[in-house]
Parts: sequence; structure tokens; C-alpha cells
Amino acid sequence: MIHHLVLFKLKPEVDDERVEWMMRQTRMQLLKIPEVLNVKCGKPIAPNAQWPFFLSVDVESTEKLAIYRDDPNHVKFVEEVIRPYTTDALAIDYE
Repeated sequence: MIHHLVLFKLKPEVDDERVEWMMRQTRMQLLKIPEVLNVKCGKPIAPNAQWPFFLSVDVESTEKLAIYRDDPNHVKFVEEVIRPYTTDALAIDYE
């Protein structure tokens, strides 16, 4: 099992309503990808957290992770939901 964790910094203009929208889109769009077993996302409890948005995806293997990254649904998600509202990302994969 591979756990793909990504932390994001948000643009200053991103408000709580936009973050809620991003969380809904994360679950809706990434669960369309057959290789994805589980999706989690959220915002921190601390109001001034350095990384105010995260997503986590579980897949069976590193091969499935590569398929996930190239999946058209993932590419569209990154272009429409992530890039317009974030300034930086930190991705870490765990086994």
C-alpha cells in the first residue's frame, strides 16, 4: 500500500469557502480514478498553519501511483482545483 500525501500553501485570496470547495472537488474528482482506494483531504486546526490544505491518496503500489499521476482526471484536477489556488506543494509517498 502506498500513501501519497501532499501539503499545499494557498494563495492569500483563498478563503474558507474556497477551501471547502477544494475539499469537495478533491473527493469527487480523485475517486473517479480506478487505482485510487481512498482519498482524504482537509484543513488544519491551527489558524495560521504553514500548509493550510492537504490531500492523501491510497493506492496499491508504486506502479498504480504512476498510473494515478497520469490519469486524465488527476491532470484535470491539478489544473482546475490545485494550481489556480496554491503557491507551493510538498509531496511525500509512504509505504
